[in-house]
Amino acid sequence: MRLILLGAPGAGKGTQAEILSRELGIPTISTGNILRAAIREGTAVGLKAKALIDAGKLVDDETIMGIVSERLAKDDCARGYILDGVPRTIPQAEAMEAMGIEIDAALSIEIADETIVERMSGRRTCKNCSQTFHVVYNPPKQDGVCDFCGGELTIRRDDAPETVKARLETYHRETEPLKAFYQARGKLVCVDNQPSIEETTAVIRSALGI
Repeated sequence: MRLILLGAPGAGKGTQAEILSRELGIPTISTGNILRAAIREGTAVGLKAKALIDAGKLVDDETIMGIVSERLAKDDCARGYILDGVPRTIPQAEAMEAMGIEIDAALSIEIADETIVERMSGRRTCKNCSQTFHVVYNPPKQDGVCDFCGGELTIRRDDAPETVKARLETYHRETEPLKAFYQARGKLVCVDNQPSIEETTAVIRSALGI
């Protein structure tokens, strides 16, 4: 299965991607992770991205799409993949189509802005491995300590309410139009966020028929 996960920042895309990846046996492709990997591996596109970042510039769509294409060409993507964080805009989606990158469904997790602000203010991120937790929905076994590596859990600046609201504005302006883009192609699948991670996973499974 080839999936794109859509939804506002804080909608739970990363958490659901991990669960689906494990259940379907396909990798999750996160823009940030593959960008760092391409730079670390010194691929041609990775070196281009590093030069842009070192110069204090944003990585352009062409470079991002080149890195995505490199990653999807690897053997572990032969049976499918889950794209989390890409495409972010309609031009990126159009570029993916032009490159022949196909998907089976664009899954959108629907959630109110007010719920996201509340949810993200309770999010905690590990300083060492970047694993995320939530004080209510997904608490660590020991307060302030990562279950996976024992690192310290902190509140990211990105999770402050004023920052979250600004990110939501950007999402509604730049990324939400992708829903209409994929709906026109018969690929859009919308699910409403549920009170728990498990319940959200259940409605996703049902919507995707898995």
